[in-house]
Amino acid sequence: MEDKTAQTVVITGSSRGFGLCQAKKFKELGCNVVISGVNETNLAKALAELEQINPQDTRAVSVVCNVTERSNLEKLWDSAADAFGGVDIWVNNAGVNSPDRPVCELTEREINNILDVDLKGVVSGTAVAFAGMRAQGYGKIYNVEGYGSNDAMMTGLTMYGTAKRAVTYFTRSMARESHDLTGDCIKVCRLSPGIMITDFITHANGGETSIVLSDKTKKFYNIVADYPETVVDYVVPRMITNDKNDAKIEWLTGAKVAVRFLTAGFRKRDFFAGQE
Repeated sequence: MEDKTAQTVVITGSSRGFGLCQAKKFKELGCNVVISGVNETNLAKALAELEQINPQDTRAVSVVCNVTERSNLEKLWDSAADAFGGVDIWVNNAGVNSPDRPVCELTEREINNILDVDLKGVVSGTAVAFAGMRAQGYGKIYNVEGYGSNDAMMTGLTMYGTAKRAVTYFTRSMARESHDLTGDCIKVCRLSPGIMITDFITHANGGETSIVLSDKTKKFYNIVADYPETVVDYVVPRMITNDKNDAKIEWLTGAKVAVRFLTAGFRKRDFFAGQE
């Protein structure tokens, strides 16, 4: 067990994309990190990258974890607590995108996968982290919001939006439970990163299904999206310093979206240049 001088951060679904970018920023800022995912090859590659950041001051470990299995999440907590003496921040980041099809065309397996990972995985992850933090007497939990959290609706994203809207309600209600049960010693909060250019927007079902983006969608993403490295530079320091229960760490605010559309003619961005 390590000396608890650095904060310890656990991130689900962090072998690549936004989760890995968070892990890198946390480690850069002096935190120990525990990454997790279902693909051992991706985890090993991610861990090797993390070990090059602040190698003398912080540590990183990886744990294979399927968030649809509560026992996996319990193992993730135990592994982090054994390695570092406790968990300061737990991020329920794991998620899968929805195939770009209406609900009536989705298979039962596809619907279950979205709900199991994007909603039930967050519920189980929060329950496991909350129990561990209640026992240790401190901690912060961040649940990642997404399209639908603000009641936005679009054909093809109904199930994903349903899960994310439920995540927002669940997180805020858990913050109330924390207030009642712990006097806000445990902070249950929302992380709203906006749209990011990662494999998530081009693949569904955990990477099994490719999504072909229309020119209209690409134009929209070019206006409002960002690379995850840009987002973590803003959100991660605030996740570390936040001391409020029911906080919302938000990157892509409504005001920022409005400005981007107003200035789109002057901001020529093309995240998809050179792609077929």
